Amino acid sequence: MTENGGKHKQGYTAAVQAGRDPRAQFGLVNTPIYRGSTVLFENLAALEQATANPYKGVFYGRFGTPTQRALEDALSQLEGAHGTLLASSGLEAISLAICAVVRSGSHLLVADSVYGPTRWFCEKQLAHFGVDVEFYDPLLGAGIRSLLRPNTAAIFMESPGSLSFEVQDLPAIATVARPAGIKLLIDSTWATPLHCQPLALGADIVIHALTKYVVGHADAMLGSISCNQASFDALRETVRRFGAHAAPDDCSLALRGLRSLPLRLRQHDENARQLMDWLGRQPEVATILHPDHPDCPGHQLFRRDFRAACGLFSVVLHAQPSRAALAAMVDGMQHFGLGYSWGGYESLILPANPATTRTATAWPHRGQLLRLHAGLEAPEDLLADLAAAFERLRRAD
Repeated sequence: MTENGGKHKQGYTAAVQAGRDPRAQFGLVNTPIYRGSTVLFENLAALEQATANPYKGVFYGRFGTPTQRALEDALSQLEGAHGTLLASSGLEAISLAICAVVRSGSHLLVADSVYGPTRWFCEKQLAHFGVDVEFYDPLLGAGIRSLLRPNTAAIFMESPGSLSFEVQDLPAIATVARPAGIKLLIDSTWATPLHCQPLALGADIVIHALTKYVVGHADAMLGSISCNQASFDALRETVRRFGAHAAPDDCSLALRGLRSLPLRLRQHDENARQLMDWLGRQPEVATILHPDHPDCPGHQLFRRDFRAACGLFSVVLHAQPSRAALAAMVDGMQHFGLGYSWGGYESLILPANPATTRTATAWPHRGQLLRLHAGLEAPEDLLADLAAAFERLRRAD
């Protein structure tokens, strides 16, 4: 992995300091939660001036208060972005970003490994808008050139994929697409702004489900869209027209989570590696899908483009257990919760089957996929929980 220690440490410092201005908040370390809709102006001239530039200062609650602006500023600094806009969820951020770059008659390329709701938005909703969506092999790299059309408006990536963890060659795709004026969008939630900067690798727009690691406590829904200068105006207008808004209370929770993000990610990663080491020795496990594991597609790209990892990965079993055996395995977990999402302090396990959604590529594995999120519990407890789960699986089979 290319480890730029200086920049990595700067990112850690920025996670603590970015988006804070105690002098503007009466010396308070944290930006308070500013709740509000109506903003009063002293006179007509002030009202007209604010209306002419609603993003300067505080104009109306939907356009943001100092709480939202603090989070936007922090994320822009961490991403190296011209600007950041917020949404009420990661999926809303994805949908808004796509709508900002396509129109009726556009051709949109989407990685076959994307988050399920992203696929459903592209397949169902974009069809109503007259957008032609085509899914592509996430390992295609510069070979994506063969899929480009005169009306290709954008390429939507997710790297690594949130179930199958393929890492895409963003610089190679950028080399092919950007000369043609094709916008590159990427869901970079897994890496967080600390472990990868897609804008520096050639992306135009970077999306995060802040719900995950940035909030970090499984108690808020939030999304962000950071972009370069050339993409910002169209993106901001799209957000404005859709009336998208992120609640200031949720933004405050994200700012809180951001301050401890470096330390939490380090522990998530350490716990995940201990779990992977143990899982790799179990006879039922066929392969481990984690970008920093040699078995994972795109592993060398991860070593080149990412600074570190986190706590989310998958394992694929050699066989597909019966439903009763799978239930016996996961229903008795003591420390791993059974549920969607990830990125909080808690450990999670989720059975999944990527084969049900692939259209451009065939899922190469026959056995059961289990996605695990290594939380912040003691690794000894997590390992004991997994050991007991595999024993239940063996007895049930």
